[in-house]
Parts: sequence; C-alpha cells; structure tokens
Amino acid sequence: MAKKYDGIIIGVGPNGLALGGYLAKAGKKVLLLERRMEIGGGLATEQVTIPGFLHNTHAVYHAMVDFAPVFPDFELEEKYGLKWIHPDPGMVMPMKDGRSLCLYQDPERTAKSIAQFSQHDADSYVEMYHKFKKYTDVFLGPATYERAHPAFEALIKMQSSELGREIQSYAEKTPQQIVNEIFDNEHVRALILYAACKWGLDYDLEGVGYLVPLMINRAVNYRLCAGGSHRLSHVMSKFVYDNGGMIVGSQVIKRIIVENGVAKGLELYDGTVYESDFVASTIDPYQTFLDYVGEENLTGDFVRRTKQYKWEWSSLFGVHLALEHAPDFKAAEKNPDVNKAFIYFLGAETEEELIRHWDNIKKGEVGEGCFNACFPSIHDPSQAPPGRHTALLSQHAPYRLQGDAENWYNLRNEQADKVIKTLQQYAPNVDENNILWRYLSTPKDIENKFLDMKEGSIKQGGYYPLQMGYLRPNEECSRHLTPIKNLYLCGASSFSGGLVVFGPAYNGANAIAEDQGFDKWWKEPESVTRSKELNLL
Repeated sequence: MAKKYDGIIIGVGPNGLALGGYLAKAGKKVLLLERRMEIGGGLATEQVTIPGFLHNTHAVYHAMVDFAPVFPDFELEEKYGLKWIHPDPGMVMPMKDGRSLCLYQDPERTAKSIAQFSQHDADSYVEMYHKFKKYTDVFLGPATYERAHPAFEALIKMQSSELGREIQSYAEKTPQQIVNEIFDNEHVRALILYAACKWGLDYDLEGVGYLVPLMINRAVNYRLCAGGSHRLSHVMSKFVYDNGGMIVGSQVIKRIIVENGVAKGLELYDGTVYESDFVASTIDPYQTFLDYVGEENLTGDFVRRTKQYKWEWSSLFGVHLALEHAPDFKAAEKNPDVNKAFIYFLGAETEEELIRHWDNIKKGEVGEGCFNACFPSIHDPSQAPPGRHTALLSQHAPYRLQGDAENWYNLRNEQADKVIKTLQQYAPNVDENNILWRYLSTPKDIENKFLDMKEGSIKQGGYYPLQMGYLRPNEECSRHLTPIKNLYLCGASSFSGGLVVFGPAYNGANAIAEDQGFDKWWKEPESVTRSKELNLL
C-alpha cells in the first residue's frame, strides 16, 4: 500500500529545506527526498583533506543573509544557534608591487584605498556605493522574495517612478559598460568588474546589467557561516523535523506519477510509491520534466523549450588546501588589513588581464588566470585544528576544457599547480612546507556530485536575458506553477535564481499555499512591502 503525504519535495538542498520548513509549519505532512546520502546540496562542509580541517566544498560566500526571510521566519539564530561572521574588508585585490585595493563595509575607508590609484575613482565609489545600496534596499533585494511578474507588467511599474527608471536604465548595458562609465583606473575597474561578474554574469552581455548594482553591493556584504556552510543545512533540517516534516536520503526517483495531467506522487526505482496531493521539485528542469514527468505528458513545444535551456558560460575549478600556517600577503606590509580580508581577488591586476582570462574560458581554455581565494579559518577558527588553517581557491573555468569535459581528469593537477603558483606570488609563505594536503574540484566533478548542476552549472542554469525573471526557466514555470497541475518548480532554475538566497523556495511556498488554498503562517517581508508601496513591485 502506497504511503500518503500532503506534499513531496524533490531535492534537499537549500531551497528544498526552506520549502519543507514553510510547508511543515503550515501543518502539511511533507516528505523531502534526496538522491545523495548527505542533505544540504551546495551547503557542503567536508573533511576532504586531513581530519579536523573543515572545507566548504561548494557554497562559502553567503550573499543575502540580511534579506532572506527564512532566517527570521525559522528563528535560526535565536532558537537554533546559527551564527554569521561578517569579515571586513570584504574583498581585497593585493598587487605584486605590494599595494592593495580594499573594499570595506565603510565606503569612506574604501575611498581612501581607491585614492591611492585615483581620487576621481575614490569619489565615484562613494557616490556609486550609496546609489547602489539604495537600489538594493528598495528593489533588488526585496524583488528576490516576490514572485516574478510578466516583463511588460514589471516594466510599467519600473517606468512609473524616477527610481524605477534609474534602475531599469542599467538593464540594457553590459557589466563592463556600467563599470567603465563610473571608473577610470584600470586596477579599480578590474576589481569592481570582477565583483560584478563573480557569480557568472558575462562581462559583455546586454540584458542582465540590472543585476550589477546588486552584485557590487554584495561585495562587502557576504557572510561566513560559523562552523561551516553545512551548519546552515543542519539547523534548517532541525526546523523541518521540529515541525513534523520527514527527510529521507539515498532515494532514486524513477518517475513523477502523472494521471490526466495531474501530479499524484512519486515512484522510486526500488518500487516504493508515495502518493501526495502535490509534488514540488527543487532540481533542474531537465530531470524534473524530461526524466521524471516524461515527454509523453508534455506538449512538444514545452519539451523543445526545456531542451533549449542553457547552462553556464563558465563553471568553477576549486583548490582546497589544508595549511600549517595562515597566509601572509606581501601587501599586508603596507596595509595589515589585507591579512584580515574575506575574499581575495588574485591573478589579474588590470581590466585587460581580467577580460583576457574570461575570453580564454569562452574558448575552452584556462591558464594561470585569475581567481578568488578565502581562508575561512582566519575568521572562524573552528574550521581547522588549533593554529592551522583552511583555504579555498576558486577559479572561473570552462566545463569543456579544450573541447571536452573529460580533459579535466588529466589536467586537474596541472591546473592546481598553476593556481597555487599564482597565489604564492602574493602570499609567498603558502609554499610546499605550508601546504599539508589539497583537494581538487573541477566543473566535471560538480556535475558528477550534484546532478542538478548540469555542465557544472552552479546556479542550475546560466544568467541570460531569456532565462531571467518571468522567463526563468520559461514563462510557464517562473511563478513556480507548471503545465502539470499540482507539480511545482521551486529550485534555482526558477525565479529568483541560483546561489544560496532562498528566493525560489520562499516564492514557491507562497505559490503552493495560494494554489492549494491553505493559510500562510509567515508574513511578507517588510522590505517587500516597502518596495510595493513605492510601486516598484
């Protein structure tokens, strides 16, 4: 006899856990199913080098802690002891000549750093900082937690106010154009452009420029999860359990049961059948629709559009290090704050060098290039044995290296050597005597580990104009409803997109509650309400 639930959630990553928490506390009997043995998805903290060294092998920079409603709604800090660390400076570009460019939480301190290179750019940064902060506070941040609106409707709202028109004016500019209109110095342009494109925005692509103010604003607002990123998934799972939800791992789904165009539950490959009033998928559209729903239950046009869904123009190559000693950057001799930074941008000191690196990726190549680095144990000693440290070097990289993803198996160690050599140019003490062990992760490894990150796509799909907003992943699913009744799409492939921001889960919970007709225990975030009052949402 099949087991019966009110709802089944596919995927127990950040969005699956958040969605499960909202629905469970709403009184729904929910079952969360995960293919992997470990829950949390990208919220992974693992001992992949030496016991006692905790490495955040996927998510480490948490971008929307100050906006995401899941944190106050679930009382994760007050009741479950979750703690965040907000390092300052947030992002630093050390240079081989001993100078450095530092982005601090205080824009005036940042301006003093920039003034070493250009007083004009220092003044421009302060003006830009306050402007972009306003855009983020009143629209870009809140919009993450409001269901997508049709493009024409959204445009009319934006055009109805001066502030909305200002924000909208960035949409048709490329990230490079936006940065170059503000800054003159080649070093300043390099750091700010990297901050704008760090999460996969294509530097010369029009149509996504409205995200640039948000990304630049986040450069000094990233948080580190105390105890490692997996700590977040741990406390979220406790919230799910405390409210009656059930989480089961190592579950391989065979199909979503569809009868007369209505989702009725799931069947696993071991023959287990779960019946439910609704099914919510937080994984990618390929698996959800093509593998589990089946093309026979979908229109030809929907199948075609799903197959046309695009992944990333770049993925990530990661080098995780267990260190005997903390890195000591040469630039810290002139500015000790350099050794306290959260994120380091290394290997490209001019805009030209950065662009060359990205252009090489588009050709399937990756040289020494540039990357970002962080050393979590400097800010959270619990992530390494006493006195020792962990490191992450994360580089934009092509999925099809030299035309074939399989090449990563042969070239991964060679690439790691190049990246470490580049790091040593800035922090010479990270040498063979300091590095105790290393662990590598290529774009191919990301795909193998997380099946919903096809082609190493960390956001379940690239950020392209026709895959954003009301079109993510298409106009039928961006508001989390799908062509199959009682089947919902609530993962990073739907609005509001990827990274650990919880927007798809929060918006999906609203969609499911409204569509299924049950009361919501949670309230609309104040920031969303304010944005609506300004007629921006």
